[in-house]
Amino acid sequence: MNNKTQMLGEDPIGKLLIRLSVPATIGMMVNALYNFVDTIFVGRGAGPMAIAGLTIAFPIQMLLMGVAQTYGVGGASIVSRRLGEGKDDEAATVAGSALSISFISAIILSALGLIFLEPLLKGFGASQAILPYAREYMSVIFFGSPFLAIAMTGNNLSRAEGQAKIAMMTMIIGTGLNIILDPIFIFTFGMGIRGAAIATVISQFFAFLYIVYFYKRGGSHLPLIKESFHIRFSYVKEMVLLGIPTFVRQAGMSLLAIVINNSLRFYGGDISIAAYGMINRVMMFIFMPLFGIVQGYQPIAGYNFGAKKYDRLAQVNRISFFVTTGMALFGFALIQILPGNLMGMFTTDTELIAVAVSAVRKMTIALPLIGIQVIGGTYFQSVGKAGPAMFLGLSRQFIFLIPLVLILPQIMGVNGIWYSTPIADVLSTTLTALWMAISWRKMQKQMQLGSFK
Repeated sequence: MNNKTQMLGEDPIGKLLIRLSVPATIGMMVNALYNFVDTIFVGRGAGPMAIAGLTIAFPIQMLLMGVAQTYGVGGASIVSRRLGEGKDDEAATVAGSALSISFISAIILSALGLIFLEPLLKGFGASQAILPYAREYMSVIFFGSPFLAIAMTGNNLSRAEGQAKIAMMTMIIGTGLNIILDPIFIFTFGMGIRGAAIATVISQFFAFLYIVYFYKRGGSHLPLIKESFHIRFSYVKEMVLLGIPTFVRQAGMSLLAIVINNSLRFYGGDISIAAYGMINRVMMFIFMPLFGIVQGYQPIAGYNFGAKKYDRLAQVNRISFFVTTGMALFGFALIQILPGNLMGMFTTDTELIAVAVSAVRKMTIALPLIGIQVIGGTYFQSVGKAGPAMFLGLSRQFIFLIPLVLILPQIMGVNGIWYSTPIADVLSTTLTALWMAISWRKMQKQMQLGSFK
């Protein structure tokens, strides 16, 4: 066991969470900034329907990322626990299997996406006016998804061994380069939305090169050798079970996008789809700091569970709940006070801005509760409890939000779509809080007996 991993079980929790979360948060914020700025460039350079095209394309990208995150998050959970148990060689085998299966899966999905591109885009809600923009964008994006898969999986695995700065640099290289290349391809080369896609693929390739270089030069503390990258399906099965809640959340967002985009097209028209795309970019910018805390939280929780240091596990839970709730309150205040300023950054179209401002205020009423959701779901993943993690991952999108999006617009029109989000947040947060409270009490009782599992 090395000092990098040993610190997960010994350093003060508050300082450790900051040390691991700050690099992750910086990386996530840069990623959110890319999506934010990318939409500004596309909106200013190609118009409102191009923003709508990105709105259609984005959930498909989320689905591709969800596959990589499944292997990355599931693999990271196993790696951090094996390191906590002192099984470094086994941790390396898990990491190698995760990287290999992620790359192969991305190639297969990209090929299928290119073959069935047009029906795929129509299924996600593209109208005849939006379809050309979405097709032009995704026909390029699919070529970069294998590179993105390695970067994202490696990002999670490096963080699992306590190397948060490597994870941060992977994201900064990819997203930072994208921000630089976007205006060059969109405006200087006059390539519009296709230029944004080309800039994205180039950036993903350089993030891929960085994570490969990290492992090739021996920067990882895992004892990786050539044989480590042979796929061990017993580990793949375990990482899929643990990563499924993450995939479910990503897939839920994609399925939700199909429902919302088609509902918006029916009840509000193409302009509502464009407004939803702008709102998503703002919400990502708000959520990314929370996800940065989650990414710092996961290896601490997983390691200390594996090392049977349950008092530290309880402590990191409390601190993480407090921090994420504070961040969510700040985001809520920002959106409610300055919605016009935020939406006006994407476009000068006054009708589109008015629709987006009205919608975002409705959608974020329950935003202060979101911290409980993200930490609660990640806790069960971190300690290897796949069942509760999967159910909580399903709850918001599948159990609450999608049915609400289908039902409420029939009563309230397009406003029913906007109000579905806060209602679902209240219901899923309540469920998560109850489950966590029960688990916490059980943990405290079994800690006294020394038998918590």
